[in-house]
Amino acid sequence: MATSPTRTETSNEADLDKRAGGKDGSRGGGASSSEQDLTKGSDPKSLRRLVQNREAARKSRLRKKAYVQQLETSRNRMQQLEQELGRLRNQVAVQGSSTDQSLSLSAGAQGGAGAVAVNPNVNPGAAAFDMEYARWVEEQHRMMCELRSALQSRLGDQELCVLVEAIMTHYDELFRVKAVAAKADVFHLISGMWKTPAERCFLWMGGFRPSELLKVLIPQIEPLTEQQLMGICNLQQSSQQAEDALSQGMEALQQSLADTLSAGSLGAASNVANYMGQMAMAMGKLSTLESFVKQADSLRQQTLQQMHRILTTRQAARGLLAMGDYFARLRALSSLWAARPRDQ
Repeated sequence: MATSPTRTETSNEADLDKRAGGKDGSRGGGASSSEQDLTKGSDPKSLRRLVQNREAARKSRLRKKAYVQQLETSRNRMQQLEQELGRLRNQVAVQGSSTDQSLSLSAGAQGGAGAVAVNPNVNPGAAAFDMEYARWVEEQHRMMCELRSALQSRLGDQELCVLVEAIMTHYDELFRVKAVAAKADVFHLISGMWKTPAERCFLWMGGFRPSELLKVLIPQIEPLTEQQLMGICNLQQSSQQAEDALSQGMEALQQSLADTLSAGSLGAASNVANYMGQMAMAMGKLSTLESFVKQADSLRQQTLQQMHRILTTRQAARGLLAMGDYFARLRALSSLWAARPRDQ
């Protein structure tokens, strides 16, 4: 029994020698052997956490790399589109210049210098709106590229929510600009001359039909919960009813205008007082046209906002992307139609 402390001390010294030898031998092995020593001394729960952290870091690096690549691709695509847009603008400017010159020469030949009123007067408010809308479309394209990259890289809901809110604000800005344009020239908005030909085919009171757009979006945001489905169905029904009411109001306005202008003799305006009275009544009725367009835009804006409230952040992002792609395809269809080969 007296010799047991000595044996214990001897065994401890031997263990220390082995550890020292292990440390000396591991100097050439780098960090891997130290990691192995750390792993050997860790419990299974810590090991699992270490492996999970490493895997999460690896996936994060891959996501960042994919996101950077998407941004680079989007930037290159945006540069190409800007170059194409600049080329088209130059073509339009050259064509407009040549047209103005030919019209000026023709007018000069017919009536001399006093007859050179070639171009019709363009409402400054309508022209300003066209420029604002062109900038809005360019910014919309940039935001759609960013949203697409965020969805593909599975960005978190918090970051995705920032993008969704920015796009909703962007649509609010469009409705604000349209309200200003409606005061300046409501006929310009209703005619859809600020839209491409394919978009004008679907135009309703200066914009899209909310109920029709919901039909386009629903397949892109599925699966939906029962509560969401009920909310969207109610929204679609209320939008359709509001559209019908506005359309009936517009038809009644058109009929009333026709009745006013066709009252009395349609021949020469011999009775100036009656003629001016008819025009004054027609002008008064036309003033309600601006109200119809504003109500239609309000319906469009409210439909977007209610859809946003019904859907989750990721569903709303997919819906906004689908809506942006839908209008972009209509614009692309117009370009393809204009560039189609024509029979001689």
